[in-house]
Amino acid sequence: MARKFIVGGNWKCNPASAKEANSLLKEWKKGLPNVDKSKVDVVICPPALWMSTLAPSIEGLGMEVCSQNVGKTDAGAFTGEWTAGNLLDLGIKWTLIGHSERRTKYGETDADVAEKVGKCQDIGVNVILCIGETLEEREGG
Repeated sequence: MARKFIVGGNWKCNPASAKEANSLLKEWKKGLPNVDKSKVDVVICPPALWMSTLAPSIEGLGMEVCSQNVGKTDAGAFTGEWTAGNLLDLGIKWTLIGHSERRTKYGETDADVAEKVGKCQDIGVNVILCIGETLEEREGG
């Protein structure tokens, strides 16, 4: 079987409210054709607090919810983190790992990224590994 293409949209911390996010998805539903999942995986990465709330609307468009991040640990005393297992428990089968903002603003290292990828691979969460540059690097050539 040939590999499928993956198309993703990282919403970062946008839009400003869950209500606005739902409105956006309703507008998309009016204008977007259904996604042929046999040819392409389409993922949307909404803010973490809205992943479960928005999942039915995103899935109704033939797309899947993707986390913008995942912790490098298993369950435990890690305030504000979520694990690959937490994602699967919510029915979320995709995550971004290694985004340039996580690396530059939060000090994530290649070793951190590798740990996260390993945790996800161990339990079957699909990873979109980010290896891009910062805006400044991109603009600088």
